[in-house]
Amino acid sequence: MEKIDKLLTTEQAAKQLHISPRTLNNARSTGTGIVIAYQKIGSRVFYKESDIEAYIEKNTFTHTGEVKGLLG
Repeated sequence: MEKIDKLLTTEQAAKQLHISPRTLNNARSTGTGIVIAYQKIGSRVFYKESDIEAYIEKNTFTHTGEVKGLLG
């Protein structure tokens, strides 16, 4: 049976990312900064828990040289 991905509110997603909901809202509105796909159901916005986890994993490093390598 396929696992159903949990949907998180902006507040829940922001808490998991250790940022403010306002920061996440601004990133979604401008398309810059923390860019994570979202779902819109009616007027409400949700993020897939797996997308939040993937973003965290993609942005996990063991030393600063790894980050600099991505920017260069």
